[in-house]
Amino acid sequence: MIDIIKETLVDCIKLIPFLLVTYLIMEYIEHKTSKKARETIKRSGKLGPIIGGLLGIFPQCGFSASAANLYAGRVITLGTLIAVFLSTSDEMLPILISERIQIDIILKILLVKLIVGILAGLIIDSILKWKNKNQNDEEMIVDICEHEHCHCEKSIVKSAIKHTLNITIFILIITFVINFVIHIIGEENLENFISDQSMLGHVIAGIIGIIPNCASSVILTKLYIDNIISVSIMISGLLVNAGLGLIILFKVNKSLKENIKILSLLYIIGVSCGIILQIVGFSI
Repeated sequence: MIDIIKETLVDCIKLIPFLLVTYLIMEYIEHKTSKKARETIKRSGKLGPIIGGLLGIFPQCGFSASAANLYAGRVITLGTLIAVFLSTSDEMLPILISERIQIDIILKILLVKLIVGILAGLIIDSILKWKNKNQNDEEMIVDICEHEHCHCEKSIVKSAIKHTLNITIFILIITFVINFVIHIIGEENLENFISDQSMLGHVIAGIIGIIPNCASSVILTKLYIDNIISVSIMISGLLVNAGLGLIILFKVNKSLKENIKILSLLYIIGVSCGIILQIVGFSI
């Protein structure tokens, strides 16, 4: 147990400087561009899924929430919303960077999420247009982000430090749990189980991804970094993971039935794409 605690602490302490620098850069970009990004996606029209996918790959904690608000007001299409949800990377990117994963690997993962998000969004919008189910309701934006305190810190430095501390605590807890489980079960046994149940791994990863919290993306990313799950299984979960966006969607979009359909669609697309990637032998 002492060895597990020591290993966990060392792993997390080494990450703190990299996380802090990463979040400082991200907070600066978000504070400078988030308002412009929201205005851009409002005016995107038919190009919504493309613009939404491109903006979604940047891990801005409030952007998926903003997209949910915009969809609830019917300012953006369902395809654009799905594109944002599928492409958003939440905590994956800063963790991969802090772990010093090769840049070409990170870019390939982001590219897969981007392509899946854009294609899925365009297909969904095309189907809805063909079925004449697109609605043009009046804009009824509810600024839930303010109530959820997505951007509660005006200071970039304070916000970056707060985010770094929060994610470090998550990583500390999750790393300890992972290390403990691996110690009890045995790394070889765990790897054999996942490899033997590869399709089930995608299903489980998708379920983890549904959790509307950065912990889910932390879990999936850490499992991949530790070589416990394959990149295709990680992608299954990360495609489903939309961060705060799902919470906001269920809060501001009045139709519970529609929200459940959107969640189900997100899950099916994410897990299916991960399985397809495994079948075609995708590797990085």
